[in-house]
Amino acid sequence: MKVLCVADTVTPALLEPGIDGPAIENIDLIIACGDLPPEYLTSLRNRYDTPLYYVMGNHDLRYQSSPPVGCTHIDRRIVRFRGFSLSGFSGSRWYNGAVNQYTEKQMSLFVRKMRFALWRNKGVDIVVTHAPPRFIHDAEDLCHRGFRIFCWFIDKYRPRYFLHGHIHAHFENDSERTTLINSTTVINCYGYYILEI
Repeated sequence: MKVLCVADTVTPALLEPGIDGPAIENIDLIIACGDLPPEYLTSLRNRYDTPLYYVMGNHDLRYQSSPPVGCTHIDRRIVRFRGFSLSGFSGSRWYNGAVNQYTEKQMSLFVRKMRFALWRNKGVDIVVTHAPPRFIHDAEDLCHRGFRIFCWFIDKYRPRYFLHGHIHAHFENDSERTTLINSTTVINCYGYYILEI
């Protein structure tokens, strides 16, 4: 399965036709990790004609009034796609009180409320967030600190993949955006990343 993961910045080339079709061939699923215009997600969904699952970032202010068309919000839900289970958590750490910002205590409560669903589902394969786990790809300013509860989540449920955005970085190669924690691959999806499962 080929998954197009996007976050934080619009990549116009993803919407342009390639020589024989889409900019990237044979995309099975699109995952958006936040801070992207809803129109961009709608365009990606239409361009690749495949399901798109998303969480919201701290700059996604228009999603309530203008949600992306044909896309599925997976914040605090479990969904299934081709035998894989996915779950998501929107938002960043609280830093100025705007939308989609949460304290560590609030995010911990969101995760705790998912525990029965996670138990019933026997865990989850892919976790989609905007913010990273604390001390994994995050930064020290208040806005860009990750959530400690995500580290607990990785240790407890051991998802195959933990996908996030929020941390803007340019990578020389894809290995720079990935970190293995136990059996979980944590991936910074800034810009775009092709995940092959």
